[in-house]
Amino acid sequence: MLYSDLLASMTANDAAVSSITIPEAWLQGRTTYGGLTAALSLKAAQRLVGDVPVRTAQVAFVGPVGGTVEFVPTLLRQGKNTAFVRVSALVDGAVMAESIFVFGKARESSLSFQNLTMPDVPHAEELPSFFAADRRPNFSRQFNVKQAIGDPPVSGSENPSIGLWLRNLDEAMPQDAASVLAIADCPPPAAMSLFKEPAPSSSMTWMAEFLTDEVTTPDRWWFALHTAQTAADGYSSQSMRLWNSEGRPILVGRQTVAVFV
Repeated sequence: MLYSDLLASMTANDAAVSSITIPEAWLQGRTTYGGLTAALSLKAAQRLVGDVPVRTAQVAFVGPVGGTVEFVPTLLRQGKNTAFVRVSALVDGAVMAESIFVFGKARESSLSFQNLTMPDVPHAEELPSFFAADRRPNFSRQFNVKQAIGDPPVSGSENPSIGLWLRNLDEAMPQDAASVLAIADCPPPAAMSLFKEPAPSSSMTWMAEFLTDEVTTPDRWWFALHTAQTAADGYSSQSMRLWNSEGRPILVGRQTVAVFV
């Protein structure tokens, strides 16, 4: 099921509680792909704040999200310019993901700069596919992925960074903040490139900051650079950055990943 069809299947009641059944095509192991969980949570939150742009997302992946999922939004506070919304993703009444979104209207400011230069890399059309056709997670078949920086997972690399071009195969996918969340988490944890043998890994938390409310890219390609900055005691902390294909920074983030190696 394509992303736009999945969104169309999402229903909401008068209390803004949304419900959706996640198909197998969007699974990552035994749970829903984390980017989709974040995107659907944001869609639920937006029912309470309308068209106010989202500025930050904080997502905790508590347990496996699958089957029929309810997204329950709660307005924590709303002021003149900003709003805070919590969204609980429930499976059989139990919380499997918990998110807090901060929304904020644009305001005039004397400060305006961007110190996030996109790496100089070949365009996606010049690069081979990142995933082997016969070995890729279910959800990744929704995306076209090309590698420009770093080494594949489980290659024993010494490079803790991985840079990938990402494009959703759904031509009807809207260009908005939720769709950015749905694709920005597509790369595997950067620490996996350092693995010398196959081993599990699992995202625990994801924090994302939107740098603009114009989340568009002209050719539907996005460039993501993820870097594992620390690994100790079975956990890795990584930075995440996303640009559009013109090199405009769209999102920065951090993620905590449990690594079983």
